[in-house]
Parts: sequence; structure tokens; C-alpha cells
Amino acid sequence: MPAVHIATAGVAVGLAVMILSVCLVKGFQGEVAAKLAGFASHIEVLDLNSQTDADNHPITADAALMDVVKKTTQAETVQRVSVKIGVMKTHDDFSGIMLKGIGKEYDKKFIRSCMVEGKFPDFGNNADAINQIVLSRQIAEMLHLKVGDKVYVYFFTNTIKQRRFEIAGIYETHLQQFDKNFVWTDLQTINQLNDWGEEQCSLLEVKLQNFDDLEERTAKLGDAVTAYKHTHQITNLSVMSIRDNPRTRPVLSWLELLDLNVMVILVIMLCVAGVTMISGLLILILERTTTIGVLKALGASNRRIRRIFLVYAGHILVRGMVIGNVFAFLLALLQSQFHLVRLDPATYYVDAVPLAYDPAWLIGINLATLLITLLTLVLPAFIVSVVQPAKTIRFD
Repeated sequence: MPAVHIATAGVAVGLAVMILSVCLVKGFQGEVAAKLAGFASHIEVLDLNSQTDADNHPITADAALMDVVKKTTQAETVQRVSVKIGVMKTHDDFSGIMLKGIGKEYDKKFIRSCMVEGKFPDFGNNADAINQIVLSRQIAEMLHLKVGDKVYVYFFTNTIKQRRFEIAGIYETHLQQFDKNFVWTDLQTINQLNDWGEEQCSLLEVKLQNFDDLEERTAKLGDAVTAYKHTHQITNLSVMSIRDNPRTRPVLSWLELLDLNVMVILVIMLCVAGVTMISGLLILILERTTTIGVLKALGASNRRIRRIFLVYAGHILVRGMVIGNVFAFLLALLQSQFHLVRLDPATYYVDAVPLAYDPAWLIGINLATLLITLLTLVLPAFIVSVVQPAKTIRFD
């Protein structure tokens, strides 16, 4: 029956669009947030003045402070980082950069996953890596550099310093605001350039096991650091979450706006599914007017007949939902395996549409579709009450 097929297709398409929309947005948010955390971390402990002048205000990351940070946040990693602003110069061009020095405890999985040429040295554990750097493809192309080249970097503080580095590798994250500036090197190298001691660094990066705990852990760490400052008579030590970091805040705010887009899509698709099912049920009732009249003549109540049509409509709805789920997961699997839909990384930070599966969201969408659509069918089912057996049977 055409009405049944149309109703089934309407539910299937609507549910598939809702599932894919949620998977897409969650995947996109997770992918970009992970890249941001790879550069800026979830929480940073730093000197208050470092927010405006990063490479001139060290903190003392001794065992006592590290212990406070680890115990308070229950972090996955707590990492020392030192930074130094400089100018990388070749014979033909130059570029302002921020050298990011990392220690032996640094989690290198993220940046190693972004390597496109060369290798990422074992900074902090290998003395040969002290004068090596890893820069982005964007900087390498702008300065016409390649793996193995030697390049000078100039630093301007009280005096002009220069150091020659060897390019060990090239990375690419597609986060333009970071790729155009960040160059990775050894923590000891930056501390030497800044004339800092072994326990000093620019900041501590805290990576949480669960991003959802960010607000709670940041607040607890803020209280713990305040107590630590009072005990050790330190004034400028501060805590900053990735949401407050000026380098990452605009991108995270943009990602949060995508949740509103998802809600709009869900509402529209639920309306489409509901209207489709209502139309299908009305057509079924109108086509079965004679049957309704006969059933009433045989003694069937309006309530019983309504239940028959609602159960039949429920079967159509469930069948459409099954088809919609299968269709959505099939498309998602194809996209995950073959990256059929590509994106411009300069605009979207990723080169293919990412998908993430959240069981709670998927179950919620299916349940909401089932309940809301069934509720919308109750009202049109009352048309059964106005059908008069005498007229419908006499008409035949």
C-alpha cells in the first residue's frame, strides 16, 4: 500500500538524519577538542602574568606542587612545559614562532599521530634531541624547509640570542592558529635560553581522563593552588581551564553552538516523522471506512477499533525505525572506513567528516521518536468515532 510505504520511508529517513546529525556533531566536537587539548591541555597551572607574556614568568614545578596537582585533579598526566618566543629565519624569509619545550613525562601520542614527515624525537630522554625541533607543514612550506635542514632561531630579550636547530620532523594538525606558530623542542633547551633552573618551567599542563569533569576539577585545583600559595608564600600562581584560555576559547565556543544546530535538526525531523505518520494513519482510516462500519455493526467499540489502528501504525513506526537505524549505521560505517565525505581542513580543522557513537544519545533519539510519534497518532485515531456504520454500509 503506498500510504504504508510513504509513512515507513518518512520515519526511516527522519530517524537516520537525526542519528547521523548527532554522530557527526559529537564526532566533530570530540575531534577538534582533542586537537585543542593536544596543544593547550585541559587545565594549565601558570604564573598569572604568563597570560600576556608567556616566556618571562616561570613557575617552580617542584615535587610539592606536582603532588598537589596530581592528587587534586586525579589527572591522566601532569606535564612540564616551557615556552620561548622567537623568530625563525632563512636566507629568503622569516616567521615568528613559539618554541614549546617538553620534558620526559610529556604524553607524545597526540603530536606523533600528526606527524607527516620525519620523526618526533624522544625529547627529555635523549641528549641528541636537545638541538632538534619539529615544526608544522605550514611553517616548513612558508620558509621552504625540509627534514634534515638546519635553521637559525633568534630570541629577543635583554640581548639578541641565536641558536641553530636541526629539523627532525614535520607535523600537521589543520589547526591554523597553532600550526602557524608552534614548534616543538626539548624542555632543557628552552630553560637554557631563559636562564631557568631545572625545576622551573612556564606552566604545568593537566590532561584529565574525562573532559566532562573539567569544571569540577578546575574549581578544586583552584582551591588547592590557593592553599598552596598561602603555605609557600607565592602570589602569582594561577589556574586556567581550556575554556578560559584565549587561544582555545573561540573555537570551543563555536563547537558548543553546534549543539543548538543539532537540537533544531532533531525537532524538525521529529516533526517530519510525526506528520508523515499522521498522514499515513489518516489515509489508512479513510481507506478502511467500510471496515470500520462493519466492525461497529458487529459490536466493536470505538476504543477497540482505535487500538487496532494504533497497533498497526505502531508496527509501521517500528519497521521504519529499524530501517532508519540500519541505514544510518551503514552510512556511518562507510564514512568511517572510506572517508567518502571530505572537508576543507583550513575551515573545519579536519579533512573528513568525523563520526562518534554515543549510546545514550542514540537510545534517547530512538525512544523519543517512538514515544512522540505514538502520542501524535492518538488524536487522528479519534476519527474512528465519527464513522457511522449505517452510512458506510449503505454506501457500499
